[in-house]
Amino acid sequence: MKIPYVDDVIDSMGDSRNASQPTGSSPANLELRDELVLSVGECIANSTSQEGESSERQSHLGRVDLDQYIFSENRHDSNEKNTLPDGILNRTHSPADSFLSIPDDSPSVQGSVRSCLSGSVDIPSVTSRPDLESSPLSSFRPFDRRFHSRLSSPNLSTLRVSSPINLNNQSRGTSISSTSSHFFRDNDSSSPAWEVIRWTKLRKINGQAFSEVGKRNFGTPTCISISSSVALGTSKGIILIFDYHQNLKSIVGPGTKGKSLAVEAGPLTSIAVSADHLVIAGGHANGSIFTWELSRTASPFLHIPSLDPAQIKQPQDGHLLNFAVRHLGFLGTRHTALVSADDHGMAFSHLATRGLGSFGRTVKSTRILGRYPDDKATTTGKPRNRSTILAFSPLPLGNVEFGSNSMGLTAMLTPYLLVIVSTTPVAQTQFKTRKPKCLDTYTPLSGCLAWFPAVKLKIPDPKTEKEISNIKIVYCWSNMLSILDVQEIQQLDNQPNLSFRVRSKWSAEEAIVAVQWLSRSVLAALTITQRLIILEDYSMRVIDTFDLLNKHIYHQSIFSEQLKIFIEQLSGGSPKTPIVIADSYHMSFKAYKSRLFLVGFNSVTIGTLSSWSDRLIETMRNGDYIGAIQLATCYYTGNTDNLIIGLPDDSSSRHSLLHGKLIEIMRASLKFAFGKIQQQDQKESDENLKYLAEACLEACLSIDDSDFLFDEVYEWYENGGSTEIFLKALEIQILEKRITVIPPAIVKTLVTDFVSQGLETRLEDIICHIDPLSLDIDQITTLCKQHNLYDALIYVWNRALRDYITPLIEILSLLIISSENGNYRDIDASSATKVLKIFPYLSYTFTGRIYPTGEDLDEPEANFAKADLYWFLFSGKTIKWPKASGNSFLTKPFQDEEPTFPYLRLILKFDTPSFLSVMNEAFEDTFLNSTSEQTTGGGNTYGNLPEKQGVGTSINRQYIITILLEVINPSDFEIEQMIYLDMFIARNLPKFTQYLLLPSSILHKVLIGLCKYPSQQIADDAQLSTEYLLSVYQPPNMPQLLPLFHKIGFYRVLKRIYKSEQQYAKLLEISFEDPSDRYSVFNCIYDCLRPNAGLKKRQTLEVYDVILGHAIELLNLDTVRTAQLLHQYASELHEKLLDSLSQKLNLKYVYLCTIYKLETSNQEKSRVPQRFLVEYIQLMCKFDPSKVMDFVENVQINDLNLDEVLPYIEESGVIEAVVVLMTRDGQFEHALNRLIKHLRKLEAEFVCIFSSFDKEVQLLNEIDAVKNLLAALQKFSSVGIWLCDRFSRHARRHMSSPPQIKSTSKTELLIEEIFWLDLIDVLVQIAQNLSTRLESLGKASSNPENQCDFVLSQLRTPIQSIFSRLLMVTSPSTSFEMRISFPRILRAFLARAARLSPRSSDLRAVLASIFSAYTYEEKILQLMNRLLEKDLFIDVEAAMFSRQRGWRPRGFTCEGCGLRVWGPGIKDEVYYKWEEREVLDIKRRKSRGSKFVGGFTERGKAPAYPRYASSVAESIREDYGQMIDDGVLKKNKTVNAVIQMDQQENNGEASDDQYYSQNEDNNEDEKKHFKEQSERDMGPLVVLACRHIYHQSCLEKIQDQKVDSATTALYLEEREFKCPIERL
Repeated sequence: MKIPYVDDVIDSMGDSRNASQPTGSSPANLELRDELVLSVGECIANSTSQEGESSERQSHLGRVDLDQYIFSENRHDSNEKNTLPDGILNRTHSPADSFLSIPDDSPSVQGSVRSCLSGSVDIPSVTSRPDLESSPLSSFRPFDRRFHSRLSSPNLSTLRVSSPINLNNQSRGTSISSTSSHFFRDNDSSSPAWEVIRWTKLRKINGQAFSEVGKRNFGTPTCISISSSVALGTSKGIILIFDYHQNLKSIVGPGTKGKSLAVEAGPLTSIAVSADHLVIAGGHANGSIFTWELSRTASPFLHIPSLDPAQIKQPQDGHLLNFAVRHLGFLGTRHTALVSADDHGMAFSHLATRGLGSFGRTVKSTRILGRYPDDKATTTGKPRNRSTILAFSPLPLGNVEFGSNSMGLTAMLTPYLLVIVSTTPVAQTQFKTRKPKCLDTYTPLSGCLAWFPAVKLKIPDPKTEKEISNIKIVYCWSNMLSILDVQEIQQLDNQPNLSFRVRSKWSAEEAIVAVQWLSRSVLAALTITQRLIILEDYSMRVIDTFDLLNKHIYHQSIFSEQLKIFIEQLSGGSPKTPIVIADSYHMSFKAYKSRLFLVGFNSVTIGTLSSWSDRLIETMRNGDYIGAIQLATCYYTGNTDNLIIGLPDDSSSRHSLLHGKLIEIMRASLKFAFGKIQQQDQKESDENLKYLAEACLEACLSIDDSDFLFDEVYEWYENGGSTEIFLKALEIQILEKRITVIPPAIVKTLVTDFVSQGLETRLEDIICHIDPLSLDIDQITTLCKQHNLYDALIYVWNRALRDYITPLIEILSLLIISSENGNYRDIDASSATKVLKIFPYLSYTFTGRIYPTGEDLDEPEANFAKADLYWFLFSGKTIKWPKASGNSFLTKPFQDEEPTFPYLRLILKFDTPSFLSVMNEAFEDTFLNSTSEQTTGGGNTYGNLPEKQGVGTSINRQYIITILLEVINPSDFEIEQMIYLDMFIARNLPKFTQYLLLPSSILHKVLIGLCKYPSQQIADDAQLSTEYLLSVYQPPNMPQLLPLFHKIGFYRVLKRIYKSEQQYAKLLEISFEDPSDRYSVFNCIYDCLRPNAGLKKRQTLEVYDVILGHAIELLNLDTVRTAQLLHQYASELHEKLLDSLSQKLNLKYVYLCTIYKLETSNQEKSRVPQRFLVEYIQLMCKFDPSKVMDFVENVQINDLNLDEVLPYIEESGVIEAVVVLMTRDGQFEHALNRLIKHLRKLEAEFVCIFSSFDKEVQLLNEIDAVKNLLAALQKFSSVGIWLCDRFSRHARRHMSSPPQIKSTSKTELLIEEIFWLDLIDVLVQIAQNLSTRLESLGKASSNPENQCDFVLSQLRTPIQSIFSRLLMVTSPSTSFEMRISFPRILRAFLARAARLSPRSSDLRAVLASIFSAYTYEEKILQLMNRLLEKDLFIDVEAAMFSRQRGWRPRGFTCEGCGLRVWGPGIKDEVYYKWEEREVLDIKRRKSRGSKFVGGFTERGKAPAYPRYASSVAESIREDYGQMIDDGVLKKNKTVNAVIQMDQQENNGEASDDQYYSQNEDNNEDEKKHFKEQSERDMGPLVVLACRHIYHQSCLEKIQDQKVDSATTALYLEEREFKCPIERL
């Protein structure tokens, strides 16, 4: 079946892929689908002419032609294989293929996934319904509970698996409902209908222009222009003209008549088409421009040749030879008016006169931008830099007459400016703006722009309310995009006056290289990485992005050479700042009537902006009717990018446009779906019908058309036998409260269906969400009673009948029937679950909420419901219900008498804590705020209210508690029930003291009742209630109650009492006893001992006794916290507390450790007795030996008894601590001997390890024992160096007599030198002995070199370290008072080594270690020198750069005195100081020149005068290094005075005094000004490198520098200052 509108669209927009019928599709299916598309397609086709925002489709001329003829040749290719429209292949996971264009070979990419509707459509998801939850049972904390019904519970669960139609969770390649639509299997296609832009390769054009034959005959395409035809310019200077059927209509260029051939002008670099599409122009690489009439292409219509350099001197303008014309355009509707721009950065307007033929016409070219190469500056005579035009475009015509159309507006973008000029009648600048300064230097440089003309709107713009849009232009520098509005203001002389305003700015992540308008509100921007960004105007919101790298867009680098000077200026000549120049894309990236045309290196591609009707028709065509309904719903609700798909933003216009279409789509979809039920599997059919029902429900709710939903949609499902499917879908909307009114007939069907399926609980939920006015009350109440649906029963009675008592009676009747022998607490579980609903019902009603939904009742209705229930419970008598029957409702039908308050008693006996919990919530409601007088007035106080309303309204809190005290008595209730009343009273009395008044006897009884709680499970509730009660009630016998509180464990109560009575010792004692909050004892101690606690001395001592009595318990609880607390507030307890820890050594150590750490960190004097210091070190040696060394380094040696400490330290193995302590005690020799002893021990351990190896030593350096020994050797050698260094200082200070002689063999050595020698000797011997062992071990190993070398190098490291230190100690810079001589030590060492080891090989390694120490020191020094030189170079370079750039002070005031020293307001003072400084500088230069020529005198007998080679003015010029006019110098009074003085000195005409006397009269004003400046002058200014500014006097005063008063500004730069602020 043919579909007229759809076929027309296919014919007009392109071809589809060669396709066959989908697998599994029968002819019947195809016929049904054709009918579906036909019915909807005709409806949508008739609406396209009525679309809002129609200006987007009429903004250019000839839109109808484009829609009718674009590339229909491809359709014929497709129809050769499949003549039916249904033969179009479906895309995998998609409802629609792009039948408007040829699918591209690759998908549009955003990131790594396909583009789909999810980027622009948001379909609301279906929320889950509440979970089923029974009413709460009694708990042991009843008054901390809030009742929830099953429907209002905060816990949510999922009723069903959420619909798979969820666009936000699908990939970009998934359709709206592809997962639910199974009518046809989707086939592969890469151009989905809902993509923002669908790409199509123009197959026939590509075959002719990019084939090998085409390239050989015509050249490769280089530029494109789109109008009523497609024009391609080639590298051979030929223009190829194609129509919309991709037929080659004309070849322009070769064989043209005339003196000059176009093909000889070089490749085409730009082309343009006139506004009426009759004339085409081409710009060539040699600078020539040709225009042709498309109807006569044999000869050019106009020829504008390029100019030779020799022709520039003639009075004519034009493009230079061999400078390509990069931009070209027609002005207005004229064929003879053009504008162009070239590679040289020059732009021209061309106006041709009338004549016969192209060569009979004369062309006048006018330069509007740029300069010729030989154009020189008038002042310097140097050639000017040539300009660069990054982007260029004349204003195109719109569909409305506009005054600016005759002005010939042309926009030009340079690296610095955007310039808009009018070329008619004369060139004149209309607008100019500079490039934003906020652009990042490192962003690639690019420039582009695009106009959008003024167009007439069918619907006025909702923002401006205008029927004609403004002209606007988008322009980009690098990554900054701006939109400029151009508004025309008509003048009296009908001359348009333009107003320009930058409206919007947007920053991209990368540079933008091309930009085009897709429509009036949609922009397309191409970035440097060939990423296409679709941008919405006004909001500047990114709609979608596409990766176009696979399009291989044609681009050229044409600006790199032109912008060399610009790059140098931008980078500052620094090679470290690379500036990237983006390639040009303007010739290959064009837009025309909502379509993008891309010229690639191998193809031409078109991108079509999809409309809403295109997407809907294509979705329906693929059989995805569910997706079409959902898509149309999204369009209706506005959850799409309306401007992109052609829908108006105005809701009313959009609704009127889509309402009827959406109805038609649903009708056609229902017909289609139910028409093919017989051809489908039952399961598949049910699933599809379910999703269709959901879609139709959503659509009907969106358009607010319940009549169509319940009349037509429901009728289709009822007639098709699928009522159950519709009702399940309806259930979801009811539970979401989106549908509350349902026709009674459907409700009846709903009830019958759910009951038949056994879904009574779900039915109950549905009933509670339906408006009760739409229910059949008799049917619903009967059903609820039959199936025990008490929630629904209560809801119907309350909402439909306004009856709040009957539900209570029904539930209580069930309780009475279920109980046996009046024992209401032992009913069966099923009955208990039903009866328990009474408590949430009462809770909801007493707090003004609807049961069971939880919604708020209106205040009058809420008061009515509360009054009814309070009257029912607290009226105290049996009532007759229903009133019409006259039967009394009895709680004890088998007894003669009813008790008072029967219904209240019944509920209390069933569950006392739950009812009191309900009343706890009810007490918070303001309904009970009535006064006590109202309770005694009967109905008279309330006028004519009914009895139940009068009594119920008079109920208040005082009355309720009075009744509860009367009802809950020991004779009728057990103690387990009565205690809940005590807790209820105790909790509410402090909250409502203004409404409750109870005698002391009752309060005392309540207090005693709380103390007699029946089980430990409610002990905490009882204690909390006691705390509430005691906050407002003070019992007279409190001392007698304290033992009771202590006995039952009410510790919080006792703490409150003792704290209020200031019994701090008992308070602390109770804190120790409280097992529930053990750590509160620390807060209690803090509260008692803090400085502002206010305790008396006696109270403090009592607290101390409690602390000491619980010392072990307190320390076991938290030793560190105890020590910190006592050290801060009770340090006098340290000794007693530590003495009590004689058996708890671990606690004692932690306690002492905490105290000593606090004293060390606070640098305070120790408050611990000295005897504990030795004990602490002993404990440290036992529990944590690793900290001994750090501790003894900081302790005072006089505080220690070494005889007691050293054995423990020695036993713990911390030998370094032993050596340190001995050294600090002055036992240097003992310390050295102990160290040598330990080094020998390490040597023995090495030997043992080496002896344990048999043959292999490959893993020697990986053994932990070897690593530890090597580290220990290094550590103790460092200790030995410290010891020798310390003894050397000690010997220098204390040994004034000649040094003691240790032995006769060391008579030449000092005693400190002997220390060094002994240490060196032992280390060398250890290294020699171990190296010998290693050599013997290595001989037996197969690969010993690496392992032995590593260990040997580690053994020799201590020797290098000690010699390095010895070198440093004996160096001249540090040993000016040292008596140690390195040569003496070395000589003695060699002598001793020669005696002990006569072999030279043994000494070689030792000497190598010594010399390596020298080498190591040398390398370190060299490295440091290099680092310092590098840092110095960087600092000097930075300072030099800053000096050349100039330093600007940070502020305007002196940092010392705060006076203003520069900036606005002190211009005269600064200028005065500058004049003074200039005079001094001139004199200084003159004196230097005199000294330089002082040795050369004039010949003769007279005294010689120095040769002053140049005048003062010449000296000034030389110093400034530039040309200074003499007139400028003479205007400066100070400089002029110096010049005159110089002349007088040379000529001998006057002395200095005469000179100043002659000028004194002329400068009276200056003297007065000088006097004023001198009075306020504080001397020269100093600007430091940190840019802080000071007066020199202020800075000297801060730094206390004594400077001669004769120091002037001339010598200021020779001084050295440091900034006080930076040093801080």
